Amino acid sequence: MKLIFSLFFFLFSFFSFSQDLAILKYKGGGDWYGNPTALPNLIAFCNSNINTKINSKPQTVEVGSTDIFQYPFLHMTGHGNVFFSETDAENLRNYLISGGFLHIDDNYGMQPYITKELKKVFPNQELVELPANHKIFNNVYKFKKGLPKIHEHDGKRPQAFGIFNKDRLVLLFTYESDLGDGWEDEEVHNDPADVREKALKMGANIVKYAFEN
Repeated sequence: MKLIFSLFFFLFSFFSFSQDLAILKYKGGGDWYGNPTALPNLIAFCNSNINTKINSKPQTVEVGSTDIFQYPFLHMTGHGNVFFSETDAENLRNYLISGGFLHIDDNYGMQPYITKELKKVFPNQELVELPANHKIFNNVYKFKKGLPKIHEHDGKRPQAFGIFNKDRLVLLFTYESDLGDGWEDEEVHNDPADVREKALKMGANIVKYAFEN
């Protein structure tokens, strides 16, 4: 019954809010509120360059709330601990299999926690690395080498991982790239213009993919 309600609620909301993004608030003490200028800047870039009409001020929704079904795209970031209750995990799973999309951007230090918690959401699935020829790297803007490197942390290569439901990519986890830092206001990290542009273009690809698949 919960799944049926969630499916109905999502479909109703999807047509009402077909191009809105939201920030996902989670438990565990991690800074879900990190990179405050990132998503507004990405939205402005998308509205100017890929013909979206996204609300310029992203809302914040809690992972266990039915409010998540109002948004076709959720963005999640942070540095530290993440915790999903069983209710949170069920709600997020229903959202994703009903047509929603979640982008998780590791702001550094998030990987061990989110990997563990995602097993509650999809117990029988693993994060799989996306190849450079995946559509998400090759729609509006071309990234022949896959996920771009925006910030150095541990000197590792950037990787994009996904979870699929019936061949549809429902969750994207970007690791050792830190796209969100590249989306922030220029003075926050003092990134060169070409680095910020690369991050925004990759973000636009993710948004376009999420809206069209």
